[in-house]
Amino acid sequence: MSTPNGRYDQLMSKARDAKRGGHDAWAVQSTGEKVAVALVLNRADWLAEYDHTIAEAIDRAGQEWVAIIPQIARQLAEEDVR
Repeated sequence: MSTPNGRYDQLMSKARDAKRGGHDAWAVQSTGEKVAVALVLNRADWLAEYDHTIAEAIDRAGQEWVAIIPQIARQLAEEDVR
């Protein structure tokens, strides 16, 4: 089982990859990672490829990842400013 920091680090890494590499980097992730990363990056168009609404994506990602999504999104936004 992953540690809480391990989950954070994993999602942060996947979100960074997709942010830098775009759709191609996102496309190679697992379905669960794709859903969570699309939520982090606010990419409803990517969710639509899997016929997921935002509500379905939140359900699919699960409480543990949904709880850290806002923090990861903020950290990625702060990295853009630096």
